Amino acid sequence: MTGAGNNTYLVAADDAALLIDAGVGHPDHLADLAAHLAGRRLQHVLVTHGHADHASGAPAIAAQHPDARFAKQPWPDEDAQYRAVAWQPLADGDTIAIGDQAITAVATPGHSPDHLAFWHAPSRTAFTGDLVIPGGSVMIHSSRGGNLAQYMASLERLLALAPLCLLPAHGEPIDDPRAVIIAHLNHRRDRERQVVAALQAGRTSVEAIAESIYDGLAIGLMPAARENVRAHLAKLEADGVAADDNGRWMLTQKKL
Repeated sequence: MTGAGNNTYLVAADDAALLIDAGVGHPDHLADLAAHLAGRRLQHVLVTHGHADHASGAPAIAAQHPDARFAKQPWPDEDAQYRAVAWQPLADGDTIAIGDQAITAVATPGHSPDHLAFWHAPSRTAFTGDLVIPGGSVMIHSSRGGNLAQYMASLERLLALAPLCLLPAHGEPIDDPRAVIIAHLNHRRDRERQVVAALQAGRTSVEAIAESIYDGLAIGLMPAARENVRAHLAKLEADGVAADDNGRWMLTQKKL
């Protein structure tokens, strides 16, 4: 699910530094972080969201850098597992200074309810967490607070910033942000049409819809596919297009 692994980003200014995302606490990551700090003080650790591949390394980093301040948008149900860290709350528009630079939190919920991107205005660079994945698509974990309508609105908000570079949590840096963001939006619109077509064909369960859309997908990835289907169905329900009758989904009106 994490491809080649997790990216974390170190922003250094003068004798201090700021880390975006905490990884998983792997010893190699901790050693790499210490090497790249090169004597600078780790002042802030900003976490894009509470999923384990982004936040679970926070306790290990805190143990090695006790003066660092850890911050994220609160998600109490998820944050409770990281009690060893004294999280400071972040909200949309909050600015974190590092030397003479500033990083601004941008609320981008949808993949998770607490998701933030971080914006560096001078370079028009966005640290995007799990908002986009180059060459892939983002799972919307509907059963754990994911919301497809919010996710698409977050993509539109990122697009409106007109970034020059996206630094995602998985995959390589993105130097054509507009094309990648639009591709993610179009992918979700295409999936919605496929879900509607599956409902029109009489497939009424999440499992049946997922199997029809993701035919040939590796078995290990099918739980994620079903989560995406649930997210699409929830959006269609909110739009008044579909309804859930005790687990049996149906269209309520013709999709235009």
